[in-house]
Amino acid sequence: MSEPKTPTPAPAGDTYKGWVFKWTNYIKGYQRRWFVLSNGLLSYYRTQAEMGHTCRGTINLATATISVDDACNFVISNGGAQTYHLKASCEVERQRWITALELAKAKAARMQSESDDSGDDFPQNSPSAPPGQVMGSQSSEVQSTLRTLGSKVDDLSTCNDLISKHGSALQRSLSELDSLRLTAEAGDKIRQVTERATLFRITSNAMINACQDFLSLAQAHSKRWQKALQAERDQRVRLEDTLEQLAKQHNHLERAFKSNTSADSNGSANAKGEGSDDDDDNEFFDAMEENPEFITVPADPHFHKRSSSNVSGFNSDFCPDDQSLDEQPLTANPESLEPAKKRRTKIPDKPNYSLNLWSIMKNCIGKELSKIPMPVNFNEPISMLQRLSEDLEYYELLDKAAKCHSSLEQLCYVAAFSVSSYSTTVHRTGKPFNPLLGETFELDRRGETGYRSLCEQVSHHPPAAAHHVISDRGWTLRQEIAVASKFRGKYLSIMPLGTIHAIFGKTGHHYTWKKVTTTVHNIIVGKLWIDQSGEIDVINHQTGDRCHLKFAPYSYFSRDVARKVTGVVTDKSGKAHYILSGTWDEKLEFSRVMQSTRGENGTEGRQKTVYQTLKAKELWRKNPLPEGAETMYFFTDLALTLNEPEDGVAPTDSRRRPDQRLMEQGQWDEANAEKQRLEEKQRVVRREREREAVSQRTASESEEAVDEDSLIDPFLKSTHQDNYTAQWFGRCEDPVTGESTNIYKGGYWEAKDTGSWESCPEIY
Repeated sequence: MSEPKTPTPAPAGDTYKGWVFKWTNYIKGYQRRWFVLSNGLLSYYRTQAEMGHTCRGTINLATATISVDDACNFVISNGGAQTYHLKASCEVERQRWITALELAKAKAARMQSESDDSGDDFPQNSPSAPPGQVMGSQSSEVQSTLRTLGSKVDDLSTCNDLISKHGSALQRSLSELDSLRLTAEAGDKIRQVTERATLFRITSNAMINACQDFLSLAQAHSKRWQKALQAERDQRVRLEDTLEQLAKQHNHLERAFKSNTSADSNGSANAKGEGSDDDDDNEFFDAMEENPEFITVPADPHFHKRSSSNVSGFNSDFCPDDQSLDEQPLTANPESLEPAKKRRTKIPDKPNYSLNLWSIMKNCIGKELSKIPMPVNFNEPISMLQRLSEDLEYYELLDKAAKCHSSLEQLCYVAAFSVSSYSTTVHRTGKPFNPLLGETFELDRRGETGYRSLCEQVSHHPPAAAHHVISDRGWTLRQEIAVASKFRGKYLSIMPLGTIHAIFGKTGHHYTWKKVTTTVHNIIVGKLWIDQSGEIDVINHQTGDRCHLKFAPYSYFSRDVARKVTGVVTDKSGKAHYILSGTWDEKLEFSRVMQSTRGENGTEGRQKTVYQTLKAKELWRKNPLPEGAETMYFFTDLALTLNEPEDGVAPTDSRRRPDQRLMEQGQWDEANAEKQRLEEKQRVVRREREREAVSQRTASESEEAVDEDSLIDPFLKSTHQDNYTAQWFGRCEDPVTGESTNIYKGGYWEAKDTGSWESCPEIY
């Protein structure tokens, strides 16, 4: 049977087809099969007709090895699972296949490498992509074209290597031919030279074709890019002209409206006429697409020197202390009380442990979730108490706030401090260790930065931690945080419950605020990423000043900056004095409000306030991560020191927790076993307390009846069933908010000074 003539495209192409003899078994030997090479995959069929329905086998060339046995035979193997012993009809045909296979293998390896490198990134056009990773269709097209051009360049490089290889072989054959005499052997050598010259010509043609493809593609896209760039420039000029005209028309309409409605005196009309020229140049309204609550526009830097009668709505009642924000730099950090103690800057690298979600989920079937120990694979080697202490990463903001004489300026720093605590959550997708009941953590930095911090786990169901910080520089911070969470399938919402208090002893100003919702995306599939969303009201309970902060949630359709935070600082009458803007993961700026007006109705029927502000100044900026943070759980410089062993701490301190210490050292299997032991020990102690509580209540009820009014006492309702009492914190009603909370009752630092820890429970 004569073999049909099949088209054999150049080896540089993406597809190559043809008949090749494949070894089947010792009975049938080599059998002719139809092989198709496409997209880095080599598949074979018994006949061409089978291509539409039955594939006999496929091998991925990205991980395969290609070897030559003799003149016509070659072998393709992927490491043992699949091995094809093939034979071509002649050496030229075999070399055509070898060339096509080597090109396809090189391209498949590059594609796999690019896929592995981009696996840590998020899809550019996926709704689950994190903020800042989504690009427009034009950018995607450019990136795709660049990848195609890069692939063509790689093809040229591969062809160049093949030409060098075949050229060397040709040169050797020619050298051998020169050394031969005209004998019978000369005919074989001449045929060999002819075949190798043919191979060299095939490879050269492949390289020429690849060059032509590259040049034609580059020329075509070069013209398109030039036209697109010119069109973008023209459109930008038109938009700028149109926007400028709209802004001026808006100004004229606003002044006309004000002049018609304010018929009080001729003085105010004259004042508007005097400011019209400056307003035309200085007022400019950015096009906003997410309907913000307010709009800010730049004001004349010398605007505040004018008389308040010249401008409507000017905040003329700023106190002298506020002027310092424009005329002098921010207060510098106070000098350290003593040289800083040298602390560690590295921890052991995170082991590369695989995590089988299914093996964990199937162990949950038929069991109570509270009794299933979650492996430390989900965790980072730090406890929730230590994580809470990380709020002090930017304690300098409170130091600066304590030195402010103006309550409004002080409120800006306190608001920046409330935002700064989220900057460490961008890459920190690991879960902190749940503290054991009675566990504590102290952060004593009094000799270095002037503050002392103490946390204690005061409740286990629901889990709650109390935190108290006292600084020698005039401020106190306290909070009790409980966590509520909701699993939504694709993401997990974490809602911190509780109020944070900041008190300044010099002025007596007392600020409170709450935390926003944290959302962990891609719980089941994909790379985890974290977003913060919600609103915060930082309130000064002494003066009535307020800062309303808004954390914008990530939106796939938004072109605004990712992780955006905006805020307005107002006095007790509601007049705005400062505008805060920035991102919760990078920096926060503030600018003073010089004038505020009610603008037009928004798309939702609400009026937007337009604030004219002075030039923004930086209020807070995130510290850079230490070198190698990606292998150390993305810990900050402060976080690296939190679990560092330290003498003199309480026996209940998180640094003494054995499972957490084992995980930090990379012994995850031992850490899992120790974690299970500690949790079971905690359950046994809790059951014992519950039995004692029941026996005490039974004895009390037998002696006297309970008064009916006590049954509705909210404090009694909040008492834990096992009658557990915290060691260093006491539950009482907060005098400012009226909430029932745990407040530090003293004694810890005195016990540390004397080393008297007899009252501490044995939890480890």
